[in-house]
Amino acid sequence: MSRPTLLAVSHGTSDAEGARTIAALVDEVQRVLPDVPVRAAFVDVQQPDAADLVPEIEGPVVIVPLLLSSGFHVHHDLHGIAAKRADAVVADPMGPDPLLAEVLAERLGELDQDAPVILAVAGSRDPRSLTDAEGMAALLTERLRRPVELSYLAARQPDLPTSLAEHPDAVVSIYLLARGFFFDLAVRQAPGRALTLPLLDGGPVPRPLVDLVVARYRDAAARIEA
Repeated sequence: MSRPTLLAVSHGTSDAEGARTIAALVDEVQRVLPDVPVRAAFVDVQQPDAADLVPEIEGPVVIVPLLLSSGFHVHHDLHGIAAKRADAVVADPMGPDPLLAEVLAERLGELDQDAPVILAVAGSRDPRSLTDAEGMAALLTERLRRPVELSYLAARQPDLPTSLAEHPDAVVSIYLLARGFFFDLAVRQAPGRALTLPLLDGGPVPRPLVDLVVARYRDAAARIEA
């Protein structure tokens, strides 16, 4: 029996480098899972739109959100799409997860290892995303063994300028998958400050990110195959 299709769904971005690095992540997942059909789709900005592509896929499909937290796109868009097919499931979003903390810590290793850390997340009004952000901050605190303060680039407080004013010697850990609107916003809001690059920074795709997507797929596929 053929394996369920892995449909990797990201938000979409108009930033060419951000789009390229997301595509590179999907390519690496396909390399690790050569016997699994792997497709890519989006919920905004780029094409193909996940809602249009899912009906065209033959056989079971596992929708893997290339998103760092729960929120509107996961629970409304993607679960709404999957609900229209009996053989479609939605995997958990990528975060929070210790593998993400591993990559964040690696990025921070290039900066001041004694400075306070601000974890800058995109932010959402969905309460589930708040729980996920707090969970990721806790995982990073455990990994670094030093305090991590949360800051939001949209929708919630404290915003990044407020956090930087309260922690003037802090470094900023960017909790974004790729370059795009929110990364550009963080750069503008923290002029002259030390910021890490997004999890996908244009270099080789970090293996923990590939392993995480593969694990999300396998966990969700088991629900179809059970």
